[in-house]
Amino acid sequence: MWQVSDKIDNNFMEKKQTIVPLLESVKKAAGYINRREDGARASITAAIAQTLRDHIAGIIAANAADLAAMDKASPLYDRLQLTEGRILSIADAAAMVAALPDPVGKKLSSYTHPDGMRIEKITVPLGVVGAIYEARPNVTVDIAALCLRSGNAVVLKGGSDAHHSNTLLVRLMQKALTEHGLPQEVITLLPPDREVVGELLTATRYVDVLIPRGSQGLIDFVRKNATVPTIETGAGVCHTYVHEKADPEKAAAIVVNAKTQRPSVCNALDTILIDKAVAPDFLPRIIPGFLPFGVGIYADDTAYAILHREGYPFLHPATPDDYGHEYLSQNCSVKTVEGLTQALDHIALYSSRHSEAIVTEDAGTAETFLKEVDAAAVYHNASTRFTDGGEFGLGAELGISTQKLHARGPFALEKLVCEKWIVRGSGQVRR
Repeated sequence: MWQVSDKIDNNFMEKKQTIVPLLESVKKAAGYINRREDGARASITAAIAQTLRDHIAGIIAANAADLAAMDKASPLYDRLQLTEGRILSIADAAAMVAALPDPVGKKLSSYTHPDGMRIEKITVPLGVVGAIYEARPNVTVDIAALCLRSGNAVVLKGGSDAHHSNTLLVRLMQKALTEHGLPQEVITLLPPDREVVGELLTATRYVDVLIPRGSQGLIDFVRKNATVPTIETGAGVCHTYVHEKADPEKAAAIVVNAKTQRPSVCNALDTILIDKAVAPDFLPRIIPGFLPFGVGIYADDTAYAILHREGYPFLHPATPDDYGHEYLSQNCSVKTVEGLTQALDHIALYSSRHSEAIVTEDAGTAETFLKEVDAAAVYHNASTRFTDGGEFGLGAELGISTQKLHARGPFALEKLVCEKWIVRGSGQVRR
């Protein structure tokens, strides 16, 4: 896991090697991709998708070398693993990105000045995007495809745990670039050495925006040490609140899906909030869905007593540290509450502002929850597992942004641009 630190390691400054020449090449390559028309960028992105489909066996072999060095009990193991199905999903996401409308060159506003000048505001690429992330080789392709499609060059700093996977994936994408007449530096993977991170975080001459994606430790480290402007993609501490007027079967299905379908990702459920009035009826309903996965439940006194009577074997008394915790595993906490107000208070205290859900058949309560919960995505009668760029029709994502500047929620193609003012005159001077 990423170690939180208040200081960057400046030892790299004493070494002979530096990534500055590499970053200079990326900056130059950004000009080439920026000048390519929409159709060309779309074609290259689609070519990347097909290249991945054509090299599934090789990708799985490279990924196996990474998996062999990781503890299977680690929450990162599932994130690291690439199967044929997952590779095809990554390729499909890239193909979907290729088919999306071009986000570049959109006219946002138009105005004729009293002196006759024509003033327009349009969208343009950010330039060079830097991404720092952990053991998620799918992120390598997602981010590269999104940046390429939006006319940006990208510098990728993946975790050393995924070095073999990332290296092959980038080589395959670079092959598609060169076959279409673009420099391979448009998609650049930095060395796995930890010391290059400090240089990337302060490369304000070459990198326009930095995006950390991973654990809270990684995000905190980047926030504290970066001088390059940063857009955070936050860790997920996600709650599902089962209201007293919830359909119990519907609620059980949603809770089981949100927890067990893929627990190692940021939109998986971490805490079940449940009204005390319906806890005795509801909690036993989740046992058949939790048992096959061995879900560990850290329950408050009320929930513990109910589940203990049912003989649930993976039960633990909750401590304060069990709330506000991102489990990334087949574990969760349970908290009983006395109605909506207590549920909202608990979420306000412990939420990471990622994804929150309510299950209820009461429309008024649902609307209050949707309005008052401060999160990037808020759900009524649905699993938080849907917070995803592909599921939201965005093709792929750079991450889920939990901050409120520039992007919030799935950070995808539409947000990889900024604004530029174009002024056309005929000799006007200001008086």
